[in-house]
Amino acid sequence: MTSPGESSTTVHGVRLEIHGPVAEVVLDGPPVNAVTVGMYETLTTVFRGLSARTDVHAVILRSTVRLFCAGADIKQPVEAVSPSESAAEMRQRMARTAYEAILDCALPTIAVINGAALGAGAVLAACCDIRYAADNARIGLPEINAGRCGGGSHLMRLLPQGQVRLMYLTGDPVDAQEAHRTGLVQRVATPDAVLAEARELAARIAAKSPLGLRLAKQALNEAENLPVRPGYAAEQVYTLRLGAHPDAAEAAKAVLEKRAPVWSWPGTPEG
Repeated sequence: MTSPGESSTTVHGVRLEIHGPVAEVVLDGPPVNAVTVGMYETLTTVFRGLSARTDVHAVILRSTVRLFCAGADIKQPVEAVSPSESAAEMRQRMARTAYEAILDCALPTIAVINGAALGAGAVLAACCDIRYAADNARIGLPEINAGRCGGGSHLMRLLPQGQVRLMYLTGDPVDAQEAHRTGLVQRVATPDAVLAEARELAARIAAKSPLGLRLAKQALNEAENLPVRPGYAAEQVYTLRLGAHPDAAEAAKAVLEKRAPVWSWPGTPEG
């Protein structure tokens, strides 16, 4: 665990930084942040750990090198550890586990994409709630060119079917402007400005009710794969849970009194 304003040691190309209520998960595996089995494992540990923290309320996933992530490290030698699971199957399982840890993270997550986000890199970004991209970003699923499949299901959450199939079957990436036009990313900025803008967004989100953010994230995750009517009914359950908490009354009172709210979470049974 890191202290406010401090960084953890980089492990398998992943580092955790804590800046007050905002955590930054940093891909730091030069030259291209190729995703190794160790990186998958570390990402799983980091995002699960963030879900359990009560002092962090938003997460940024970013990189330190000139590109976000060039994809899985297909050159990495991997040995099977069980006769019932091949090395390739183990790699796939660890990839799924890492992606699920990001999707299921209790905190709102923002990917900051600079340069290329290809293959596994595109999936890492797609697993986040919001994506900000530098205007030099390229996002793609080039697996078909390497004799593989993968990643389409994650992008299908965000893009029309035809767009995903075009990317999947050609292996051609889209640029930042096309990604923004289709809704794959929510903001495009210059490479010098994109991280600052994402940090500003993360700070605004982190200032909301901590319990409210967690319940909102759960509500969205649950409702996402449901038809509209049962999906909205699921959201209403979370609304009732939040409404019964003191932070709901504090939010309304703060608006009326035109002041910043003072949150009581954690420290209550609901929290």
